Amino acid sequence: MPVYRLGRELVFPHPELADREGILAVGGDLKSDRLILAYSNGIFPWYSEGQPILWWSPNPRFVLFPNDIRVSGSMKKVLKKAAYTVTFDRCFRDVISYCRSLREGETWITDEMTESYCRLHSMGLAHSVETWCDGRLVGGLYGVSLGKCFFGESMFSLMDNASKTALIMLAQKLMERDFVMIDSQVYTKHLESMGAVNVPRREFLRLLQTALEYDTILGSWSRF
Repeated sequence: MPVYRLGRELVFPHPELADREGILAVGGDLKSDRLILAYSNGIFPWYSEGQPILWWSPNPRFVLFPNDIRVSGSMKKVLKKAAYTVTFDRCFRDVISYCRSLREGETWITDEMTESYCRLHSMGLAHSVETWCDGRLVGGLYGVSLGKCFFGESMFSLMDNASKTALIMLAQKLMERDFVMIDSQVYTKHLESMGAVNVPRREFLRLLQTALEYDTILGSWSRF
């Protein structure tokens, strides 16, 4: 399959046209309208500093269904101790900064990426989950929400189980609001241990269209 080169026109090729690695297109920009169009079509940007913007639509797609979140016995004990406090949208930029700094040398979270997702956050479309211990930010995650789908982007942890706590609390909140899925993009052993599974791209796109039939919960999730 050819990799499509994007220009100024706000358009993407069909996500099923991605190559074997999952790369669909190259170029374009990270303006909010393009990012929204991308996520609405099951496409996401992922590239390293110095590379052109790469747009992905992998097959299979790694997803976590909120109802299927797996909480181990040890995690149940952690949650029961209530050593951590979890908030939503309290410090989005700090969360994305930690996700970036802890992956120095291998991060795809460039300056351009950071500012683009902060703009989506200001529009009420990108959200963060924060885990706190004794008033200190020790873990969290961020992503984009459209309809009844949450597109997870990255997570970080400064203390044991801090990011797991954030993900579990997010899944529980999404479950209460009948979200269809959390898009986890590509396989990781960590998320597999928490219940995420691979689904064929065609099935993912079908689920996404179902999720997008619902209104997006706009604005701050601070009282989510």
